[in-house]
Amino acid sequence: MNLIVDQLTKTFDRTPVLKGVSLTVAAGEFVAVVGPSGSGKSTLLYCMSGLEPATSGSVTVMGSRLETLNGNALAALRRRHVGFVFQSYNLIPSLTARENVALPARLAKRPVAAGAVDAALAAVGLAERASHRPSALSGGQQQRVAVARVLALRPDVVFADEPTGALDTEPGDQVLDLLGAAARDGRSVVMVTHDLAAAERADRVLVLRDGLLHRSLIRPSAAEILAVMK
Repeated sequence: MNLIVDQLTKTFDRTPVLKGVSLTVAAGEFVAVVGPSGSGKSTLLYCMSGLEPATSGSVTVMGSRLETLNGNALAALRRRHVGFVFQSYNLIPSLTARENVALPARLAKRPVAAGAVDAALAAVGLAERASHRPSALSGGQQQRVAVARVLALRPDVVFADEPTGALDTEPGDQVLDLLGAAARDGRSVVMVTHDLAAAERADRVLVLRDGLLHRSLIRPSAAEILAVMK
């Protein structure tokens, strides 16, 4: 398993947000996490990716338990194995779209051919915007650059926080197609979303409620997910 979560808890200011979540995600699997606002979806995603420390329990990514790693080792593991599509894009304003896509590979000292960067931008429909800085791009375009940045790095585990939230239907479908293709290429993809039409594109849907894993559904329809959430 590329990702193993065991009895994960997270507390903020004495308020429990995650209350003992356990799950696994295999190589080649596309998993969506859904649930009402405040259920702990984004907190779970951040803890699984090592961006937020858990209060207790364990997260194992590519054989390494995150809670046993110091800051440098954790950063190295994320650079080597993890890609994260942020809801807030997290693009560098002074860099072009092409430079933003190439940046994680440069930081990780992993050579990525210029052709791979351009191919990732073309895959999200932004080949003609490669030389533009974020200020010259719409919110949806910036989100697609953020997706291209992850795809170019080809990480073993991809985490995506509301990757279609700022996108219209067509580019949103394009992003979901790319995440699905990444899973079929052997990567583990975990997506948090409030969009049930996006969630039904996943191989498995995890329904989170009040910080607990309520149900695990295999290739459900949007209507089936909604029924469980109610």
